[in-house]
Amino acid sequence: MNLNSRIFDRIRVKPEQKQAPRPDQARCEHPGCSEPGEFRAPMGRLREGQYFCFCLDHVREYNASYNYFNGMSADDVALYQRDAVVGHRPTWSMGVKRGGKNFREEGDDPSHPGDTLGMVHAKTRRYSCVEPTKPRYGLAALKALDQLGLDDTADAVAIKARYKNLVKRLHPDANSGDRSNEDRLREIIRAYNYLKSVKPA
Repeated sequence: MNLNSRIFDRIRVKPEQKQAPRPDQARCEHPGCSEPGEFRAPMGRLREGQYFCFCLDHVREYNASYNYFNGMSADDVALYQRDAVVGHRPTWSMGVKRGGKNFREEGDDPSHPGDTLGMVHAKTRRYSCVEPTKPRYGLAALKALDQLGLDDTADAVAIKARYKNLVKRLHPDANSGDRSNEDRLREIIRAYNYLKSVKPA
């Protein structure tokens, strides 16, 4: 785009004119100002929903010095900020029942079987003797186990023992230099190396 074009010389822009305030429009509330009060500014704490009307210059000046917490102590400010987390709505402790005992009250002994928490712990103790689950393998690991002739119940010791047994049987040195089982041996070595790098889930 050529900014020195003659087309740009023909564009006319109206000079900015100050608009006269309408009769129904509020005047700026700053002392000594006769500009229209087009911009609202909050009056402050305890006067929510009420606003001053200022011109642009005076609303900027007012906003630069505005402090909602002006006149509040540090403790009051901290309390206000804490209540602001929940939108200044009332909250209750978790687990409280109407007419029931809150298990977080002082004097509750979680280890006592009669208490709420004690019952939870007793249930946990009752079912904690569950047998450990068998290791689970992914599809590639199951395929590698199949190469070694094992199933998904095999652990690391069984895998290593099976690998050693197969290598001894299929290695050319153990078969008078016969290399007919070399491809099978490579598959077994590859499967074992993969299983060494994979841990059961």
